[in-house]
Amino acid sequence: MSVTTAMVVYDAFMALKELSQHGNIDIQRAGITGWSLGGGVALFTAWKPIQEAISPNYQFSAHLPIYPPCMVKPEIMKFTNAPMHILIGELDNWVPAEPCVELINELQGMGYDADITVYPESHHSFDRDQEEKRINIAYSFTDCRLTLSEDGIVRTINTEFALSSPILQKIGLAFCADRGVTYGGNDYAREHSKIFAKEFMNKHLLN
Repeated sequence: MSVTTAMVVYDAFMALKELSQHGNIDIQRAGITGWSLGGGVALFTAWKPIQEAISPNYQFSAHLPIYPPCMVKPEIMKFTNAPMHILIGELDNWVPAEPCVELINELQGMGYDADITVYPESHHSFDRDQEEKRINIAYSFTDCRLTLSEDGIVRTINTEFALSSPILQKIGLAFCADRGVTYGGNDYAREHSKIFAKEFMNKHLLN
């Protein structure tokens, strides 16, 4: 809670810029993946307004967000042309699958190369090798929807409260999100997500 997704998105683009300075790296074949908060980074680095503002000369060539916070809906549905595939659990009550399905359906309807895999009977952190656990103090976004404005500010839908700093983020989520989440591994989802991730990156970065 001491960092916002926007901060890490900026860091990701600065890392991409740094990589572009290395002659042995093909910057046209740099993909990005991330989990949970990092999944949000893998998702929103594909959002065109922020990519054009922060990194107009470089963009990622493939995006693999893993259980990302899709409950943050961009007001402007404009993304890069890079392929995107979301992996998420059906029972995720930390960052729910339903908004991700809605987002992908909308992107597909607009002609984007976007898809999603929802693993059945799987919670947040389905790719971990551990039993399911519950965190009572963690935020659950099952009933919390947010918007992302063109200027990169996340706001609550009902009150339009801006989550533009770590402190404001904590305040806003206290009124929007519930508490209590479940996380833990699922054997099927863990093994199949590993296979899919390798195949996805090989397909879009190596071929």
